[in-house]
Amino acid sequence: MAKRETAELRYLIVRPLGYPLKASYHEYPQVDNPKVFDVYAKDQWKGEFVHKNKLIFDMRMFPDFAFEVIDCDPPSGYISDSTIILVESDPRVIETEIVRDITLDDVVGQEEAKRKAKVILEYLRNPEKFGKWAPKNVLFYGPPGTGKTMMAKALSNEAKTPFLSVKSTKLIGEHVGDGARRVHELYERARQLAPCIVFLDEFDAIALDRGYQEIRGDVSEIVNALLTELDGTNSNEGICTIAATNRVELLDASIRSRFEEEIEFRLPSYEERLEILRRNLEEFPVPVKARLELVAAASEGFSGRDLVEKVIKASLHKAIAEGKDKIETEDLLTAAEKVKMPSRQPPKQMFV
Repeated sequence: MAKRETAELRYLIVRPLGYPLKASYHEYPQVDNPKVFDVYAKDQWKGEFVHKNKLIFDMRMFPDFAFEVIDCDPPSGYISDSTIILVESDPRVIETEIVRDITLDDVVGQEEAKRKAKVILEYLRNPEKFGKWAPKNVLFYGPPGTGKTMMAKALSNEAKTPFLSVKSTKLIGEHVGDGARRVHELYERARQLAPCIVFLDEFDAIALDRGYQEIRGDVSEIVNALLTELDGTNSNEGICTIAATNRVELLDASIRSRFEEEIEFRLPSYEERLEILRRNLEEFPVPVKARLELVAAASEGFSGRDLVEKVIKASLHKAIAEGKDKIETEDLLTAAEKVKMPSRQPPKQMFV
């Protein structure tokens, strides 16, 4: 019990829920300034013991208005003067996450990528040590399903820092200015949470070379806002931006040049495919009686995601549907055969 009483929260993310009872005259508050809200909330909630899903109530401007705790670090503890309190951002655009269950050891293979990523890990742990030599903008590239997102989350977990992720397509808004505003909101949140990782997934959706697409005005404004942040016009100490793409060769050169490090992710080797199969079949709901070395040999060119989603999971679902009590070598090989290799390549005349 004594240990629990000394646990202070580093981060607290809350979601506005509303009033216990609804009346026509009730105003629903909107957070206009995140920094002001942080001070306002701590002033009244300091000393409160909270955990995920707990409800806490405003006691001042909007008495009895409820907020739900959607995440905190550590998983439970007391709100203190040093706790950073955030209101959940629009989850359709920015996802703020405290990763706890993924480590670098969970990423099979990618040894060269792991070696390079250790610099990011050290930076997140000791940002003041790097100064102007910080690895602030890093590009992860390689085929889909090779562990780019998993690696970024593992770094966040091992550094004990928040993980802010955005699918680049979600930055595009309905109105002029929406995209640039979302980019600046993303980095404003990152500055509050630093040290942290900003992960830009599907980066090629907004950063394609102009030779491959007609640049829309809303995409152009997103790119300009992003370049401002990547160039460090604002103080971004402790923030590491990791952008992920499957098609690095199609990126605009001026955008690509902002990334001081590029880390390649490769398709798994035979030994790595075998290890992926073994790890994912260790705790399986159906007994597996299969020669995994044959499956690994038959799945050359498959990504880790292909093996898990299209081979292992497909075999499980088929076994359940057919009432089988075990999965055998032939079941996995049949699933692997259905992953057609030619369809994984772009048409030869695509860019002619």
